[in-house]
Amino acid sequence: MLTTLKPFGSVSVESKMNNKAGSFFWNLRQFSTLVSTSRTMRLCCLGLCKPKIVHSNWNILNNFHNRMQSTDIIRYLFQDAFIFKSDVGFQTKGISTLTALRIERLLYAKRLFFDSKQSLVPVDKSDDELKKVNLNHEVSNEDVLTKETKPNRISSRKLSEECNSLSDVLDAFSKAPTFPSSNYFTAMWTIAKRLSDDQKRFEKRLMFSHPAFNQLCEHMMREAKIMQYKYLLFSLHAIVKLGIPQNTILVQTLLRVTQERINECDEICLSVLSTVLEAMEPCKNVHVLRTGFRILVDQQVWKIEDVFTLQVVMKCIGKDAPIALKRKLEMKALRELDRFSVLNSQHMFEVLAAMNHRSLILLDECSKVVLDNIHGCPLRIMINILQSCKDLQYHNLDLFKGLADYVAATFDIWKFRKRIVEDPESLNMKNILSILHTYSSLNHVYKCQNKEQFVEVMASALTGYLHTISSENLLDAVYSFCLMNYFPLAPFNQLLQKDIISELLTSDDMKNAYKLHTLDTCLKLDDTVYLRDIALSLPQLPRELPSSHTNAKVAEVLSSLLGGEGHFSKDVHLPHNYHIDFEIRMDTNRNQVLPLSDVDTTSATDIQRVAVLCVSRSAYCLGSSHPRGFLAMKMRHLNAMGFHVILVNNWEMDKLEMEDAVTFLKTKIYSVEALPVAAVNVQSTQ
Repeated sequence: MLTTLKPFGSVSVESKMNNKAGSFFWNLRQFSTLVSTSRTMRLCCLGLCKPKIVHSNWNILNNFHNRMQSTDIIRYLFQDAFIFKSDVGFQTKGISTLTALRIERLLYAKRLFFDSKQSLVPVDKSDDELKKVNLNHEVSNEDVLTKETKPNRISSRKLSEECNSLSDVLDAFSKAPTFPSSNYFTAMWTIAKRLSDDQKRFEKRLMFSHPAFNQLCEHMMREAKIMQYKYLLFSLHAIVKLGIPQNTILVQTLLRVTQERINECDEICLSVLSTVLEAMEPCKNVHVLRTGFRILVDQQVWKIEDVFTLQVVMKCIGKDAPIALKRKLEMKALRELDRFSVLNSQHMFEVLAAMNHRSLILLDECSKVVLDNIHGCPLRIMINILQSCKDLQYHNLDLFKGLADYVAATFDIWKFRKRIVEDPESLNMKNILSILHTYSSLNHVYKCQNKEQFVEVMASALTGYLHTISSENLLDAVYSFCLMNYFPLAPFNQLLQKDIISELLTSDDMKNAYKLHTLDTCLKLDDTVYLRDIALSLPQLPRELPSSHTNAKVAEVLSSLLGGEGHFSKDVHLPHNYHIDFEIRMDTNRNQVLPLSDVDTTSATDIQRVAVLCVSRSAYCLGSSHPRGFLAMKMRHLNAMGFHVILVNNWEMDKLEMEDAVTFLKTKIYSVEALPVAAVNVQSTQ
């Protein structure tokens, strides 16, 4: 329906006038002869009522009524224009004070004219009645014209309070539209935020089919160039959030006008424009607007006074912004550090991650504030801080330990899990997905209660939502079950349907393909007899890249320990898209390392394959050697492929001298019984 919207200037003028419209410009020229050209009137472009001093050489107006053959001229000249009211009537000499009144572009379907009280009413009268209009009637000093001609403006807040649905807002617009139209879009978005997802989808369908919706969109396009810039931005944000397609004429028109008027941006508008850009998908007009936004920020960064506005701007500036602009924003933030609230400090991590700028000074200072005010910090904010630290590769052990200790002290995970088992019906879809993600990601160890009972309850709760769950949410849930080595039949059968797999693969998000590969691997390597015959046709994933710096040191240590590079393989790629840093072939008792040249002549049953994995600190739960979900699953699958797995911690290896590193790996590779023999072998190779 929106594809039928007309752009600026394409709305037919004939729809606004009667069949005398062709004489408009002739009438305008005739009217211009009535006005003295010695002094022109300066009109107020914002439509404010301001007294102006003009020469009142209006002697010709004595015959004004006689020269006007019908009131059509007045309707044509003054509709959507300025109405003049004289405090003392029209004078032939001297100076009179006139008030310029802007009649907002109400864009009514019916034309307007002056009645005997000098108010505007719909044209529904006969020609005889029109002749009775007295154009020379004097008006009082009261602003009768404003009260009687202009509908009372209604704010977006009042609209959102009085209306219960999006259709109610459109009904209010169709009855008495007021300027600016942005209020209606803003009110609809405010109402939509109060609705549930199902209600929101239903209301949006009604909105698109409402007879007044297209009219409101056309009004919005007409008013875009004359409304205040902040209202233009508010409406663009609301329109995008309401789900109006970005490739429609309405959205693209507002984008172009926003570009043209970007120099009108003040500090408030910068904040709103940042929010608008974050909500929009990439396209040519958005790219141009973002470029202009960056130029504007570069010019006005030192003028920004509000810390929150500064952070919103920094978050929107983008990861690909020029490094000079990022540093300028960093310097501005450092200047404002003393004014940072606790919330500003908590939010700064996410801001820096969004612009991909690792400012150690800002991060260190904000970490201190977060730790000093840890009590009462919402879990959502703590998760955002940790995710941002990961994205920025910022490792602050004091911060991590402080957050972990606070969570451990305030969140009793065992009682929480007990409550889930006892009352699974209290869980909604969001709860289920969050719990599955948390437990699977941490590879949580079930010490106090039966593991099978917990995962069965979670699977049963998920099954209750299978008729409404989206494909991506279903994939996330099943992936979490895969990490926990549990495979409930109902969710798996629904996910493995061809149409759902096809839908997930058509998405541009490579995470879907990665998770489906993990699912396929679990079906083949884990104990899933009833699902093992299912074959998935999946695209090839890119190979995992090794950590060159750490691997180089480990390779040197292995060469010293095992007697040369002929005793191990580097950067080994295995089936199911798995990668191991080093592979060693040993006898089944792990007493002796076999040279690679002898492997082909040795029976496979007499060989123990050893996988050496170089892992980062983030692969473990904080402050422990407990592997997290993916690493635990990888170790499980490598064991299923016949490997003995050895974990080498990167950060520990970097700290060790060569001799200590050799001793460390020797204790990892050889069995306890073989260590004395291995020590002799090491000494003989040195």
